[in-house]
Amino acid sequence: MKYTALTGAALIGAVAAKDTQTFAVLRFNGDPIFNGRVDPIVNPGVASPHEHSVFGGSNFGLHATGETMVKSKCSSAVVKGDNSAYWMPRLYFHDKADDSFEAVPVSYANVYYFFDPTDDEIKAFPTGLQILAGPDASTRHAPAVGARTNLDPNNGDVNPVFWTCARTSYADPSWPADSDGTTAGIGCPGLPGQGVGFPLKKCDAFASPLRADVNFPSCYDPSKGLTNYKENMVYPSAKGTSGGKLNCPEGFVHVPRMLFEIFWDTQKFDSRWTPDGKTQPFVLSNGDVTGYSLHADFLAGWDEQVLQKIIDTCDVKFANMDTCPGIESNKASCSCDGDVGDYATESTTAKALPGTCPLSGFQYGAAPVASAVSAVEKAASNHEQEASSPEEDASPAAESPVVEAAPALSSAPAEAAPVCATRTKTVVETKTVWEGASETAAAAKRHLHRHVARHH
Repeated sequence: MKYTALTGAALIGAVAAKDTQTFAVLRFNGDPIFNGRVDPIVNPGVASPHEHSVFGGSNFGLHATGETMVKSKCSSAVVKGDNSAYWMPRLYFHDKADDSFEAVPVSYANVYYFFDPTDDEIKAFPTGLQILAGPDASTRHAPAVGARTNLDPNNGDVNPVFWTCARTSYADPSWPADSDGTTAGIGCPGLPGQGVGFPLKKCDAFASPLRADVNFPSCYDPSKGLTNYKENMVYPSAKGTSGGKLNCPEGFVHVPRMLFEIFWDTQKFDSRWTPDGKTQPFVLSNGDVTGYSLHADFLAGWDEQVLQKIIDTCDVKFANMDTCPGIESNKASCSCDGDVGDYATESTTAKALPGTCPLSGFQYGAAPVASAVSAVEKAASNHEQEASSPEEDASPAAESPVVEAAPALSSAPAEAAPVCATRTKTVVETKTVWEGASETAAAAKRHLHRHVARHH
């Protein structure tokens, strides 16, 4: 289905109120299909300043578009019909013993597809839609709202990113109790395993290493265009609604809300560091030792009819999305065969991060000034010079149309309240199901994780 102005108008005009939340979990087969310095959204055609771990369709590459993604020969998504690409900065372990960097393996990744209560009609992502979620890649300061996760622009600054660290004991907090975010991350009151910025303790719960969580916006503005990632998306709001519904601004298309999570196998490194309550050894591929710049990207390559069927008929909760009625499973392995230039990461251990990104944040100081210049701009000014700056403005909310402020809803906490979610019903228990294990082993490894995500 080709997305045109006419179909966009039809999507906006159709209205089917939804009173309850439904959702399903998209899982991936195996490891990332690609690790390297490629980002076809922010840095199309040139090297990305930092490395990413990518899941999804095989046609991911320097020049990937929605049209090329849907033609992928295979996908690591477990659902036939999803050739989209999903990516995040890669995580590294900084070994202080020899000042080397070792890539942290991915344990597994999931994307929760939430279909929230709304007066809008939720529609499939149009092919080629580009979405970025999270702060600018040069961010080295804590969110203005601290560890409070907020997805409703009516309740203040949107804060869609957090880290989760499940532990066997929280007797000692994972983040300093009195942290203001300037020398360490900030923990979430009431949820000891969640915070912003990297935790200072080992995430040692069974089969539950450090987890990165990014909530994507779900209101698309067709007037901005599919590829205008800085302005084309905003988060829905409960302003003017009842029953916990979340609506998009007039003229926008309400698409599924995604929560992208990656479990990084940080437990592999537990014997190589000792928590001191001041620092920790993990760093994002852009050199960020704070963890504040965590962000994620999405390039839509769905069969729109398949996704629309899932939106309209599926509510399997924590079960795999491929168990939705009438949806086919994809169990085949997949690897990237798109044009990635020379930017694939061949080694998992090196003396410098890919792209030679310097360490920054906390004791290392601010991100390099050069990070304010995008790789595309550098390439335009000097075709022979390789880009060396982090992504420019990876926050879709930063330049998005502003939703007019209004008094806080009675069910929402005061701005100063020490909470991590904007509503009393936002904590969702999510279940991770291990694939490819015996029935006994799978049952033993089945465990619950706490997410802060809008849930009504």
